[in-house]
Amino acid sequence: MFREWGFLLGEIWVLLALAALIGLFAGWLIWGRRSEVNVDGDVQGDLDACLRGRADQDAEIARLKADLEACRNDCASKDAEISAAAKAATAAAAATAAAAAVAAKPKPAPKPKPAAKIEADDRDFDGDGVIEGKNEGTRPEQLKAARGGKADDLKMIKGVGPKMEKLCNKLGFYHFDQIASWKKAEVAWVDANLEGFKGRVSRDEWVKQAKILAKGGTTEFSKKVKKGGVY
Repeated sequence: MFREWGFLLGEIWVLLALAALIGLFAGWLIWGRRSEVNVDGDVQGDLDACLRGRADQDAEIARLKADLEACRNDCASKDAEISAAAKAATAAAAATAAAAAVAAKPKPAPKPKPAAKIEADDRDFDGDGVIEGKNEGTRPEQLKAARGGKADDLKMIKGVGPKMEKLCNKLGFYHFDQIASWKKAEVAWVDANLEGFKGRVSRDEWVKQAKILAKGGTTEFSKKVKKGGVY
């Protein structure tokens, strides 16, 4: 009986040993495969992380290239502005130098009025302290002929008779508005150039009368002339 129990116990131990070996083999298969899977997963994760890092680097490089190109364009624009400003400054300097040269150049002295023959009835009509004959004062604007071929009747001015009217026309004066515009210096010139009648413009107040007549008005003398019998 004990011999049979011994045999059974031996078989049990053999079975237990065999089961242990099978368990170890199965465990090795399961855990070893899982370890390989984990190792492959880690490698793939590292690869993905590396690829993401490379993509980030490429994006950063592209951004830096774009910034560099923008910087170059901005520098080119600034260079153009600086060049234009330099040209403008050079031109301004040249203009200033030219203006300074012109300003520094001595101006020719005004030509003296040619000496005129002094006659017995000449006077200092312009009041400058010098008797200058026909060079007194300033020559007024003169006309070569009457406007529209029709002159005003200068005999309406007191002091202007037929002979004086012809002399005025000879000097280039045909209209009331011409006489009305004379200034003091111009009156002095006409006074000095009325041969045989010097000083009549001032004495008879031609300018005052001409201003009225030029506007279409009348004077006491012009009324008499219109009635007739004065000349």
